[in-house]
Amino acid sequence: MIKDLVKNLKPSSTLLINEESRRLEKEGKKIYKFGFGQSPFQVPEDIISELKKNAHHNKYLPMQGLPELRNAIAKFESSKKKNKFNSSNIIIGPGSKELMFLLHMAFDGDILLPAPSWVSYRPQAILGRNKFHFIETNRENNWFPTAKSIEKIVLKDKNKNYLLFLNSPNNPCGLICENLEELSEVVKKYKILILSDEIYSDLAFDQEFNSISDFCPNQTIISNGLSKWCGAGGWRLGYFVIPNEYIKLRDSLKVLASETFTSVSAPIQYAAIKAFENDHSLYLNKSRSILKHIGNYVYENLRSNKVLVNKPQGGFYLMPEFLDKKFNNSEEMCKDLLNRFGVATLPGSDFGFSTKKMYARISFTDFNGDEFMKNIPSNLKIDDELLNKFAPKIVEGTKKLKAWVES
Repeated sequence: MIKDLVKNLKPSSTLLINEESRRLEKEGKKIYKFGFGQSPFQVPEDIISELKKNAHHNKYLPMQGLPELRNAIAKFESSKKKNKFNSSNIIIGPGSKELMFLLHMAFDGDILLPAPSWVSYRPQAILGRNKFHFIETNRENNWFPTAKSIEKIVLKDKNKNYLLFLNSPNNPCGLICENLEELSEVVKKYKILILSDEIYSDLAFDQEFNSISDFCPNQTIISNGLSKWCGAGGWRLGYFVIPNEYIKLRDSLKVLASETFTSVSAPIQYAAIKAFENDHSLYLNKSRSILKHIGNYVYENLRSNKVLVNKPQGGFYLMPEFLDKKFNNSEEMCKDLLNRFGVATLPGSDFGFSTKKMYARISFTDFNGDEFMKNIPSNLKIDDELLNKFAPKIVEGTKKLKAWVES
């Protein structure tokens, strides 16, 4: 009765760990929620006010999205990129995740996924009936592919179409791709289409974010939305910026949209205009400062001769490897950490690592971001006293992690 294609899939592990953490908390257990990656910050007040003003909108909007919103996004993206866009390049969806799913449905070819990469890329490729290839990466290259590792796969069949997913700063490691120019050369050489997942781009800590679209604009679809930088994950609004060379693909996505979600919530679209038109630099500077300090705190307290981990560069994740832990697989390891110490994490195998490697993804967002943001000093300097006061579960959870490492 159920297709094997669907029957053999599991629910998204990120959502499952959130539900499991809630269940354990209801049973009275103290859980440190280091598993679910959700912005800890409130949506900026001006955008909330705009949602209230526009709650009366109850009509369907165009399939491609509200024209005024698409125009605002085009200007916003053009201001950050070397390429210039207009509203026709933009399509709005109920979260970028849904648009990626439709892209998998529309694309005819093979999918290239860095290992590790976000948990939903692989299941979506399967549902889209596309063959996928995991690309080998290493810690020294921030867990991003090289031109050589991509070419190794493509040369097996140069006649196929290929779609490369590139997420920077990346989930699950919180690292930035630093070899964009090198990657762009192999992309142009073999006419590979790129999905540049830039959902964490405004949360890069110390360096200005660079998009691969600046190096190969004609072959890059930019994906972004409100969930991470704006704290509006539950609002479900994302978008694609599609180059003119792929307008036929955009039109196919519109057709799929018309037969699935129809259009994104009207009040949300009207409110989102202000997210892209108004200046939110202070909000973002505070967010980045808090996340950077917390990420560095977890990193400095975890790294040792028993734990290999890269210092986070953006977003809110770390991907440590626990060298001394001996379990049958990383899922078993994460269950042990949750059951014995109350720390919820996700196994590295969910992101494309070998099940035998003891990796776990850590999300450092278990704190009240609204309270922290209200109390951050004007110079944006954060010390451990502030951290203890406004992110106590991060401090306690990190201590629990260290105790587990030594156990």
